[in-house]
Amino acid sequence: MRKWVLFSAALIFFPAFLFAQSKTLCGFSEADAKKESTLEEKFDGYLSAQNIQQYIKDLSARPHHVGSPGGKAVADYIYSKFKTWGFDVQVESFYVLFPTPKQRVLEMTAPVKYRALLKEMPLKEDGTSGQVQEQIPTYNCWSPDGDVSGELVFVNYGVPDDYETLRRMGIDVKGKIVLAKYGHSWRGIKPKVAQEHGAIACIIYSDPREDGYFQGDTYPHGPFRNEYGVQRGSVMDMPIYPGDPLTPGIGSTKDAKRLDRKDAGNLLKIPVLPISYHDAEPLLRALEGPVAPPEWRGALPFTYHIGPGKTTVHLKLEFDWQIRELRDIIAKMPGSDYPDEWVIRGNHHDAWVNGASDPLSGQSAMLEEARAVGELVKTGWKPRRTLVYCAWDGEEPALMGSTEWVEYHAQELQEKAVAYINSDGNGRGFFSAEGSHALEPFINEVARDVIDPETGISVLERLRAKELVSPGMSVKARKELLEKKNLPIGALGSGSDYSPFIQHIGIPSLNLGFGGEDDGGDYHSIYDSYDNFARFKDPKFEYGVALSKTAGRATLRLANADILPFDFKSLYQTIKKYSEELITISDQMRENTALENQLISEGKYKYATDPTKIILPPPTRQEVPFLNFSNLQNSLTILEKTSGSLSDALSKAKSSGSDVEEINRMLYRAEQELLSENGLPLRSWYRHTIYAPGFYTGYGVKTLPGIREAIEQLNWKEAQQQIEIAANAISKFTANLQTLVLIIK
Repeated sequence: MRKWVLFSAALIFFPAFLFAQSKTLCGFSEADAKKESTLEEKFDGYLSAQNIQQYIKDLSARPHHVGSPGGKAVADYIYSKFKTWGFDVQVESFYVLFPTPKQRVLEMTAPVKYRALLKEMPLKEDGTSGQVQEQIPTYNCWSPDGDVSGELVFVNYGVPDDYETLRRMGIDVKGKIVLAKYGHSWRGIKPKVAQEHGAIACIIYSDPREDGYFQGDTYPHGPFRNEYGVQRGSVMDMPIYPGDPLTPGIGSTKDAKRLDRKDAGNLLKIPVLPISYHDAEPLLRALEGPVAPPEWRGALPFTYHIGPGKTTVHLKLEFDWQIRELRDIIAKMPGSDYPDEWVIRGNHHDAWVNGASDPLSGQSAMLEEARAVGELVKTGWKPRRTLVYCAWDGEEPALMGSTEWVEYHAQELQEKAVAYINSDGNGRGFFSAEGSHALEPFINEVARDVIDPETGISVLERLRAKELVSPGMSVKARKELLEKKNLPIGALGSGSDYSPFIQHIGIPSLNLGFGGEDDGGDYHSIYDSYDNFARFKDPKFEYGVALSKTAGRATLRLANADILPFDFKSLYQTIKKYSEELITISDQMRENTALENQLISEGKYKYATDPTKIILPPPTRQEVPFLNFSNLQNSLTILEKTSGSLSDALSKAKSSGSDVEEINRMLYRAEQELLSENGLPLRSWYRHTIYAPGFYTGYGVKTLPGIREAIEQLNWKEAQQQIEIAANAISKFTANLQTLVLIIK
């Protein structure tokens, strides 16, 4: 009831023009827009929720991690489907390092003895949870082998700020084993930061406050994590580079030159293990030392302490470190007019266990989308550009299937790839989109034309309504949101298969999905099953159809457009906003640092009301210099003018007799000009100057990353260097657009 009341309240504010949805389509003439709309209506008619349900059920019938018999069966299933639907299909194999556990021991040795179970319990209500022989054990992939003992310290979420709190409490983790909660960062950041602070091992557990009984009923009675659920997952330092750690920058074919494992720059040096809150409870209960700050406390039924003290643990891990075969399924539907322009659509197929939600909900929506394309082709229609559907293997350990494919085909992709459209897990709820901001108006238009299955309004308007009723939104902010023609899309960090496309070789990319009403605690556990998904995630499988419609429209429109729908005015506005943020941040840091240093020098710094909580003052900080942003600002001023001129020119290009093929080629290759030749500091694989995953956030994006992270790390010389690098990249990008304007004229 509450949901519908909120919707009614929100929709009252909508001006009438939002409902008068024009069917003009970016990149299409009026006549071609009508043809495209008719085609999309046909496409919608072919989509079936029952088919999506069946794909999820079939594909999640058994565990299918990388290199497993189940993994091969899933790849074969997908291959056969694409073949049946008329695609030109191939299996493209790569050979990658992928370690699995041989031995896992975790035991508390004092003050009492406890040996961790390190396993999840089968449930009679979950038909696939008992497939013990095929399930990969609970572990963090890419942990090194190790046999260590030491005192235990609780480090909250294990992010840099938590270690600053520990420092100010006088607690050092050097030579100790740390226990961190899942949440507030990508899991691989936790052992990375622990290692930097001298810890000898890292244990990560799922606290019930995050996704267990504190949030709601636990599985199988509800969707949340039960006491035995464990989140498997990679702890590779992917902000350095993803993919096979032994073949950075090149495809891991059979004969590829490989690094020695000790020389792989993205592998950790300390052992790491994930555990359930069943296994974490005795460890936490035994800890002594200071009481944890309120914001550190979880939902287990006792007082949380930090340690160290009498609580000691022993951790022993051993892995097999084998090379295993990845199977990417690549299915092509040749274009009739521009066969060498590729619109690429992808979703991974590997899972940590059965993976009904992650990734098969997205994979199944993509399969149904491809089947509908096959049905359209049977009627005599052909896409103008080549469609390339990719079912990736090896995403879970390190984005390996997509990364190796992109690295191997990099030159060809930079010549031919118009855009990459990604999806991953999917569920009931609201539309979300992230990606290249030159595609922001385009994807808004797509979302305008897809009806939400639950509310009957467009998925764009439902998302706008959600934003309008967000807690704490001011009247002014609501008014601005209502007046916006387009809703902003997010920037891409990492965590799925778009990363190598956009951040390594500069291919315009989108990441699409639905969710927000499918919360639960099944992530990367044996309980990510068909039975769970069908009960709690998308019971009618209708949001799978919504994803097929949305990603399908994006794919079809990019394939058929007369002029590709890139809007560089939108990109300019976004980069300008990022630039202004950085100027504000540096100014605020300068003022705050000067004030802090003055208070510390005068002995007036109020760093705690309770001296037992924080016993050390913060250190005096280095003064923040004035950074010179003028070249960046000047480059953006020229981009503003050029993007406006290009927009005007493109509106006339179709009727002017211009070389449309050359125009489109320059449009889709434009984003490559934003790449830095040398890549980001300390991680040259990431070359995009506008978007990258954060060095200490993992999945979370950093925009204008070279500048932003240098500022955050107080590296002022590097910050100034990165300002110039970003300014030069934007100037190069703008010069390319200026050439395009001249070609059109």
